Amino acid sequence: MVKHRKPSSLSKHSSNIETSGSSTSESQPRTRSYKYVSVWKTTLGVICLSVAVYIGTLGYLETRVNTPFDGEKAVKESGLDVPDRFWGSYRPGVYFGLKSREPKSPVFGMMWYELGTAVQKGIRHWCEQNDNLPSYGWIRHDGFTFGEQIISDPPHNIVTSFVKTPGGEHGGHWTARINITSVNKSNEAFMLIWYGALDESQGFGPQSRMWGEKGAIVGYTPSFGNFRVHLIPHQGKLIHTSFTDAYSPGLHLLKEKYYSLLKVEKHPFGRLAVLGPDNELNSKNKDVNFVPVQMLVETPFVLDIVYTTEDLSGPPLKGEEYTKVLEQKKTAFDARFEEEFKLKDKGYSEADIAIAKAAMSNMVGGIGYFDGTSRVQSQYTREPVPYWKAALYTGVPSRSFFPRGFLWDEGFHGLLVGRWSPDIQMDIAAHWLDLINVEGWIPREQILGPESLARVPKEFVVQSNAAANPPMLLIQIANMVQRRPNLFQHDSKLRRMLERMFPRLQAWYNWFLNSQKGIEPTSYRWRGREDDGIQLNPKTLTSGLDDYPRASHPSEIERHVDLRCWMFAAADAMTVIAFALQRDTSKFEAIREQLGDEKLLNKLHWASHSNSYADYGLHTDGVKLVRQASKSPGEGLKVVRSVTSPPQPRLVASAFGYISLFPMLLKVLSPKSDNLGKILAVLDKPSLLWSPYGLRSLSKSAPLYMKRNTEHDPPYWRGQVWININYLALSALKHYASVEGPHASRAEELHTKLKTNVVGNIISQYKKDGILLGAVFGPRWPRFRM
Repeated sequence: MVKHRKPSSLSKHSSNIETSGSSTSESQPRTRSYKYVSVWKTTLGVICLSVAVYIGTLGYLETRVNTPFDGEKAVKESGLDVPDRFWGSYRPGVYFGLKSREPKSPVFGMMWYELGTAVQKGIRHWCEQNDNLPSYGWIRHDGFTFGEQIISDPPHNIVTSFVKTPGGEHGGHWTARINITSVNKSNEAFMLIWYGALDESQGFGPQSRMWGEKGAIVGYTPSFGNFRVHLIPHQGKLIHTSFTDAYSPGLHLLKEKYYSLLKVEKHPFGRLAVLGPDNELNSKNKDVNFVPVQMLVETPFVLDIVYTTEDLSGPPLKGEEYTKVLEQKKTAFDARFEEEFKLKDKGYSEADIAIAKAAMSNMVGGIGYFDGTSRVQSQYTREPVPYWKAALYTGVPSRSFFPRGFLWDEGFHGLLVGRWSPDIQMDIAAHWLDLINVEGWIPREQILGPESLARVPKEFVVQSNAAANPPMLLIQIANMVQRRPNLFQHDSKLRRMLERMFPRLQAWYNWFLNSQKGIEPTSYRWRGREDDGIQLNPKTLTSGLDDYPRASHPSEIERHVDLRCWMFAAADAMTVIAFALQRDTSKFEAIREQLGDEKLLNKLHWASHSNSYADYGLHTDGVKLVRQASKSPGEGLKVVRSVTSPPQPRLVASAFGYISLFPMLLKVLSPKSDNLGKILAVLDKPSLLWSPYGLRSLSKSAPLYMKRNTEHDPPYWRGQVWININYLALSALKHYASVEGPHASRAEELHTKLKTNVVGNIISQYKKDGILLGAVFGPRWPRFRM
């Protein structure tokens, strides 16, 4: 057993000596050095921790731009879960095409050309303004079961239609018909191409396949099973047909691929370019994903295209049976249209009602289904990054010029689509809201899929998370809730959808409040304006009123009156929706009351010397475009902006136009407002905004009226008549005419006159050239060929 020894007196003494020695001068430097080392280590640790936190924060902020909103999805049902909208004309960017609301859907479409003039006119496929077709568009389309379209391509008229047959486990079946006639009734040779394709960007894999057979396109995918598309001539003469199996690197290159497959052969009726084999299939070991069928026909000619799957119960719809069912669909559509809009009761003629049907049908027929990945960027990302892969069910502003989704445009689309089908419009809104990120931001322009991307200039592809777009979609949803409250009661389908939407709507609304606020209290400023020294007045694309004159020199002191009014309307919309869902409305009402305070509004935006509302910023009217020598060698002369008088902080009162009307347009002003009376007093002055076609976007007296913004950028919102803003004006005038106030009679008078001008203009233009206008003499929705 080991015993512990007591310390000896020597060891104890030695210990005492050592301890007592610690107070000597010899140990003091050592103590200070320990302190220095400790401070240095602490400082280094704090620095390292700070760097780590900074880098971690940056990394976190970098990911926020493409991180989805953390909450229940607004869209619960899609694809085969919604069988009545599974198949449809969801390719609005082509003259005629069909696909399903399934990302890995086979797509089908039409091309054509005149045999004698193919070189001059080219092959028709995508809706292109450069094709210069006199008109094309849907004359009836219900969004669910059928559609009918007329395409004018002199000397031919082409009527395309489709009817869907529900049933089965793979989304039902459909029949499309192409009816080609010649204007002069003579027998004309005409080349018609019908094709099937698999979207290469969706990565179908080896289990999906497609091939051609005589008179048919055959295929298989896991989602659709085995399917067959029969091409059945119904009337007329089929002179020659050819088909081939091919590989295309994308849907955006189908026409070019078709060109590459042609080879010239001799036939009894002459030399003819027909489809030959695709050598690329063998040389690059590619799978077939494109099957074109070429038909040389003699007009008049009618072709039925019948899509069937293995689970078809009953004979497919074709021939005379198709004709009969199509007529029944058209009759039912006409009856429902009158029931909903009651235009006969309002005194409109049959001709005018037919135009109204075409307008509504083009809106519904312009709805597409897109799938892909956007490119986005924030101030924390060095390069653009991909958004998450998503699907979007949405209308398009123009099939020829903008065949993709735009956020604020969709709000206006929904006002009409929601009247026809609340189910369709709520589904569209839900798809948009599922694109919201964790910040509460929604990319304002959706460029999804190779076909969409191929039609967008490179500089417009990337979306910035600082960029807003007017919250018209939010306002449209509230409008539907107010107009159709019975649809959102109790445990209805649409109420449940609205419940899922609400957190996303609230996040979007809060994002606006936080990201677009100005320096002054209750002021707001659109982000995204940049002065490049070339533009006469830097654009504000995010406002939707692209080149409308704002402060000449962008700065942080700007206050935008239209955005402030949009935020008033957004707060009001959130109040309506929250009330319908029995949620707390107080915080929305507080913002609405604050932004509805006319004293605050007038303090920020009322220009007393011009009796108008205006933006505020660093501004001068002394600007012009001049041609000067470039600083870069070899570039020659270029057009730039010249500033002849220095800018000053002030209201931009010289640009009287749509912006000046926003407090009235969005009903911010009270019915008793003196400023409302001043606006109404000058609204019908032809020297300002009034025209026989509707309200101009900019006064004739404004310095930039109809002025180009750059050498290559013609005026856009500088005098043209825009239908969406005229709609807001009509809605506001109707409101002020219906409520008690000193300006009610004046508002009613102006409403009657403006409605006559706007509606009359749309009708007369359609009768003249078969085109629906979204703007008069403007390139955004001009020749509104949906």
